[in-house]
Amino acid sequence: MTPEDIIKFFNMIPLPNEGGYYIETYRSHELLNNLPQRYQGQRCFSTSILYLITPASFSKLHKVKSDEIFHFHFGDPVEMLQITETGQVQTLILGTNFLENQKPQAIVPKDTWQAAKLLPGGNFALLGCTVAPGFEFADYQHADKDKIIMQFPDAKALIEKYL
Repeated sequence: MTPEDIIKFFNMIPLPNEGGYYIETYRSHELLNNLPQRYQGQRCFSTSILYLITPASFSKLHKVKSDEIFHFHFGDPVEMLQITETGQVQTLILGTNFLENQKPQAIVPKDTWQAAKLLPGGNFALLGCTVAPGFEFADYQHADKDKIIMQFPDAKALIEKYL
């Protein structure tokens, strides 16, 4: 199976700005009101996507206003970078080799800078991403290279891998 086979089978499209390919598989029909001020308007309870990354099209550094859960479905291991608002840096590996400390899922708290790419030599990875309250493109913020390196200078080498 190739990345092109997966893209075609699921009718995936490129994910704007971030990179990778996606298809939304779930959007709840119920709406939440009275959300925190970071949201402009209502949001659905939850959304879910299938997300494919390749060596050339990976998840570039960004953050969103909601908590996210990434699920590793299959393919090659993925390195995920997370930088909290306070500058705490974490990298973890999503994959199926649990004895090598690979994780089947990763939690990304709201407003955490995040990015993901294949480990060297990888061909593709199929992930799932569940967001609550549900994802809206208005809640997405792409990293500005100069600003984020100025904000987190100790993480410069890691940050540059994901822009």
